[in-house]
Amino acid sequence: MRRRIVIPQRKRIFLGCEGESEQSYGALLSRIVGAQRQDFFLDTVLLRPGGGDPLALVELAAKKKKLGEKKGDYAAAFALIDSDKRGVAAQRDQQALALAATAGLTIIWQEPCHEALLLRHFPNAQQLKPQSTALAISALKDKWAGYAKGMPAAKLAVVIDAAGLHRARGVEPGLNALLVELDFQ
Repeated sequence: MRRRIVIPQRKRIFLGCEGESEQSYGALLSRIVGAQRQDFFLDTVLLRPGGGDPLALVELAAKKKKLGEKKGDYAAAFALIDSDKRGVAAQRDQQALALAATAGLTIIWQEPCHEALLLRHFPNAQQLKPQSTALAISALKDKWAGYAKGMPAAKLAVVIDAAGLHRARGVEPGLNALLVELDFQ
């Protein structure tokens, strides 16, 4: 009598990504966390065209999350969104937060942009808080001269490793929530 092989179901996590850079970062997270454990699937979904408006991006994330659930439920859902457009329209910001809560989405606010989030992975850079996207890109290039927007995960992995992820999670509550959900140690 042959024994049936049981393949355990992987935990599915939704990650809405404002742009291609965030999608590559999601792939990098899968690579780094995947070195520790393989019992998850990080479903990185591009949120375009959101135009950077938080409400439009949360609406897209909620819609795409619902579509993705046709393949099975998500254990958790997150969205990587730049904060640089937050505060432009207070009512839309409140609607975005309310919709995220209703849709079960945790927003990972990139303060003020994705490059600033990347910057905080570097040694002695966790407390750096550039006030604009231009300043964040400049500070990141000071730490990583070869940085270019939209890099694939393989190129990100050359400079961002598990230690960098630990540094960033200490100052990025949304990122930490995602890493806790992934059981990243």
